[in-house]
Amino acid sequence: MKQRLLLLVLFIVGSATAYAQNDKGFEISKNLEIFANVYRNLHQNYVDDVDPGKAMKVAIDAMLASMDPYTNYFAESDMEDVKMQVLGQYGGIGSLIHQEGANIYIAEPYKDLPADKAGLKIGDRILAVNGESTEGKNNADVSAAMRGQAGTDLTLRLERDGKQFDVTITRAEIRLPNLSYSGMVAGNIGYIRLDEFTQNAAKNVRDAFRQLKRDHPDMKGIILDLRGNGGGLMGEAVDIVNIWVKSGELVVETKGKVASKNIKSRTRMAPEDLDIPLAVLINGSSASASEIVSGSLQDLDRAVIIGERSFGKGLVQNIVPMPYNSQMKITVSKYFIPSGRCIQAIDYKHRDENGRAVKVPDSLKTAFSTRNGRTVYDGFGIEPDVEVEHEASSLLSVALYNRFHYFNYAVKFAKEHTSIAPAGEFQITDEIWQDFVNYLSDKDYEYTTYTENIISDLRKVAEEENYMDNLKQQIDQLEKTYKDAKKDDLNRNREEISQLLKDAILVHYYYRSGCIEGALGDDPDVKKAVEILSSPAEYNKILGTVKGEK
Repeated sequence: MKQRLLLLVLFIVGSATAYAQNDKGFEISKNLEIFANVYRNLHQNYVDDVDPGKAMKVAIDAMLASMDPYTNYFAESDMEDVKMQVLGQYGGIGSLIHQEGANIYIAEPYKDLPADKAGLKIGDRILAVNGESTEGKNNADVSAAMRGQAGTDLTLRLERDGKQFDVTITRAEIRLPNLSYSGMVAGNIGYIRLDEFTQNAAKNVRDAFRQLKRDHPDMKGIILDLRGNGGGLMGEAVDIVNIWVKSGELVVETKGKVASKNIKSRTRMAPEDLDIPLAVLINGSSASASEIVSGSLQDLDRAVIIGERSFGKGLVQNIVPMPYNSQMKITVSKYFIPSGRCIQAIDYKHRDENGRAVKVPDSLKTAFSTRNGRTVYDGFGIEPDVEVEHEASSLLSVALYNRFHYFNYAVKFAKEHTSIAPAGEFQITDEIWQDFVNYLSDKDYEYTTYTENIISDLRKVAEEENYMDNLKQQIDQLEKTYKDAKKDDLNRNREEISQLLKDAILVHYYYRSGCIEGALGDDPDVKKAVEILSSPAEYNKILGTVKGEK
């Protein structure tokens, strides 16, 4: 195998040399020859055996790391990950797992998939996979062991309520839903949550929109939620825009090194509704195809964009087949939306002194115009028409999350309550809140606040500068006063903590869609969207649209 690989490398060098017709061709052949000689010397002279597959994978990964994060090489063993990224599917049982200390637990079985049908419950501890103990293994190890070819059996040894038992589950081709929820908010505003632009995303959004219109003929607006959606298939993005934009409209144009491969993608079907007010929600994790949808609808003045500035990924990747059942995902072009702007925010050609890619500087940002003449800019993602400020998570709520107190309390709660109110009505009552506070009474969730750090720094500086004799009493009193106040942090952050606790409980009864439904009433972005969609005057003012004109 090693000799064949060495011959292959030398053959590549010889082939490249034959094409060295210009300076760049010569540079390619020269450096391939150097690379081949480096590997040959390693193979012949290195003190230990060199694993050829591992060595080449490391070399390839290092080379691609100097390009951009989206250009990757996948060996044959990584094909399940490729299917997961592109198609949203993999061979497995359909459940999230998480690691808490040395233990691995079932975190969330997906509705109606093998794990759910086999009766696995949130909080089940995984002791062994196909007879092999999980002791000493991490989350990634156990996850990899649980995946496999659809149709094969997987036996898990689990622990629940102190009792151990085995469950045999037949793996299936797991296709994760790209549309996690659709329904109504605030009475007559429709809501659709899209998590990924995988296959059939556009069909699913179109079907959900049609269903909402059939069930609610008085619907006065629609919210498309793309927050946290990292993108996917560009064609699905174009077809989603087409739901609310007429046929023949330019949605996105790709431009790369090979001009003949540049593509203009236009809407090609009859729209569902050209008039219904539309709001699109985005945040800093909305990227790629999410930015095509939100950006083109903004450029065409067809939707109000609400939330936070998007990620800024304007790069297009193609999957290229490689020898020996491997594949390469390579960035081949940039995409440009109808106004002519590219929303790519990171310049991977230029890097700082630490080798990190830099953001596009403000001096290089260019102004463009939407169809109605509103000014938009390139080079830093999609800026919302209406920005909604979000409070940062409290250190207390982060500490509770990181120590799995929401998760573990919800497991306890679900064992004690066979049912709860519908997802849209369930609330953390005073009784549930007090039970949670009591649950935490003997739990560790230590956290250090910025105020504590400042007091600690003040004490150190006072000691270093010999002021402690004068200030010790005041600093001690300040520290005591703060510690007394900190005891009330649970109640002070009750609203935020209650929402996270509510999510953890709802997933036990109503799966992921229930969490989304339960959060809508308190979601600031959704509230702002409902407010705007319910006011035609404000909606048209934001879009620069005169009533009666399009």
